[in-house]
Amino acid sequence: MACEATAYARAGLIGNPSDGYFGKTISFTMAEFGAKVTLYEHPEVEIVPSLRDRSSYASVRDLVDDVKQFGYYGAIRLVKAAIRKFVDYCDREGIKLANRNFSVRYRTTIPRHVGLAGSSALVTATMKCLLEFYDVEIPREILPNLILSVETEELGISAGLQDRVIQVYQGCVFMDFDRALMEKRGHGNYAELDPKLLPKLYIAYRTRLAEGSEVFHNNIRERWRNGDPIVVDAMKEFASYAQQVHDLLIANRGNEIGPILNKNFDLRRTLFRLSDDNIDLVERARSVGASAKFAGSGGAIVGAYEDNAMFDKLIKAYEGTGTAVIKPTIR
Repeated sequence: MACEATAYARAGLIGNPSDGYFGKTISFTMAEFGAKVTLYEHPEVEIVPSLRDRSSYASVRDLVDDVKQFGYYGAIRLVKAAIRKFVDYCDREGIKLANRNFSVRYRTTIPRHVGLAGSSALVTATMKCLLEFYDVEIPREILPNLILSVETEELGISAGLQDRVIQVYQGCVFMDFDRALMEKRGHGNYAELDPKLLPKLYIAYRTRLAEGSEVFHNNIRERWRNGDPIVVDAMKEFASYAQQVHDLLIANRGNEIGPILNKNFDLRRTLFRLSDDNIDLVERARSVGASAKFAGSGGAIVGAYEDNAMFDKLIKAYEGTGTAVIKPTIR
C-alpha cells in the first residue's frame, strides 16, 4: 500500500498573531508551494532523508553555507515527532494500529524561514499519510490540535493553531479561537470562505534567510500570561481586524480590506522587535500604494493591490533586493 499527501504553504491574511491568544484570524493556502509526503509499506519503519537533511558536503565551506541557509535542524525531527504523536494519540484513544511498517519520503518547495508555515505543512502532510495508511479517522476540527502538539509539546517550538487549521482545511478560512469555545470543546469555530470574495492579493518573500518563528515570538506570550494590558489589548485588537475583514468579505466588499491589513502590521510593529529588513519589505510595498502585513512571522508579506499596473510597480520596487513577488493561487 502507498499513499501521498500534500500540505500547502499558508499566508495569514489578517488577525495574526492572535490565534495563539484566543483571537481570530483569516488565512489561506497557496498552490505555489507545498510539502509532499509519500508513505508506502516497507519491512521496517524508515525515514528517508531529504536534501535539507543531508550530512555529506563537498567542502567545509559547503557545510557552512548550508548551515547559514537552513540551520542545524532539518526535517527529520518533524517527521519523527509527527509519527510519535500519531501513535500516542491512537494509544490514548484505544485505536489499534495494523501491524505493518512503512518507508516515508518527503520533499518541500516552501521557502524556509519566511513565515509561510513550512514546518507545519510537513507535519500536516505526514499526519494525513499516517491516517490513510492505518485507516484512522480524526475529526477535521480536532486534527489541527494534534498537529500543533507535534511542535509545541514534542519539539518545544512556539506556535499557534492558525497554520494547522488552514493546512488541514485548505482554501480560505475564518477562525475564531474564543477562549470559552477552546476550553469547552478543544477547538474554535472554523468557517470556510469562498476565495472569490478576496481582492487581488500578492505575496512577497525574501529569497535569502530570514527570521524564524522561534526567534520572532520573543517575550510576548509571557507578557500576555502575566496580564500585561498592552499585549492583552493588542491581541483583542488583532482579533477585531479579522472580524472586520470577515464582515467586509461576506458583504462582497473585499476591495476595502487594504487599510485593515496595514493596521495589523502597524500594531504588530509596536509589540515586536522587527528587523530593518522586514520593515523594508513592508514599506516598499506601501510605497506603490499596495497594502502590506506579515504573512507569518517575518520574511514574507501579504497584501492587496489594485490592478496589474500596481503589481508591476511592486515587482519593480523589489528589484535588486533578493525578493520574489507572486500572485498566489488559493487552494
